[in-house]
Amino acid sequence: MALIYIVEDDPSIQEIEMIALKNSNYEVEAFDRASTFYEKIEESVPDLVLLDIMLPDEDGYKIVRKLRSNPKTRRLPVMMITAKTTEMDMVKGLDDGADDYIRKPFSVMELLSRVKALLRRAQEEKPDQMTVGAITMDDERHTVTAEKYPVELTFKEYELLRYLMLNRDVVLTRDAIMRSVWGTDFKGESRTVDMHIKTLRQKLGNCGRQIRTVRGVGYTLSEEMDQDL
Repeated sequence: MALIYIVEDDPSIQEIEMIALKNSNYEVEAFDRASTFYEKIEESVPDLVLLDIMLPDEDGYKIVRKLRSNPKTRRLPVMMITAKTTEMDMVKGLDDGADDYIRKPFSVMELLSRVKALLRRAQEEKPDQMTVGAITMDDERHTVTAEKYPVELTFKEYELLRYLMLNRDVVLTRDAIMRSVWGTDFKGESRTVDMHIKTLRQKLGNCGRQIRTVRGVGYTLSEEMDQDL
């Protein structure tokens, strides 16, 4: 039975989430502020967190950044649930490290579907270390090197590169990248993916040429560098 923590200060929303999850046979604990959530997570790390952005003592953006900076919770699945709906809000939440983003008001069926998808993705076995061409990723240490030089990446740039490396030589559509790296409820797909590919290439230096553009489709990562880039 998966353990899910809810961090939500609206009693009515918190109750809806708790009832829906418990009726689906999940173990659930709820918190109305960051401080009590932090205390509990030191005792026991859950399988997933449902995180509101607007909290009385600390906003959800800061919470998710803290989770991603802690080796103990770095890979903990986090879904942001919030009334903030602008593209900028969504980009910020996802780039800070959230795995998915759902807007209020939401349907219970959509919530449960997304929870199942996040838990399923988290349970998939992935290698701790991968090398494609001159790029090496150590997922246990959360480090990347390109031609043996360390590369500093944001959380989403890291996840994007990780997804490309796991699917080396496979042409990945923008939609597939969005579903895996950003979740499925985010609009403005092509612009977001293209922007992150651009910055990832820049940070990888010469190795950025291993990321090839497949016109009209998406991107692929190869061992050899594209001489046209």
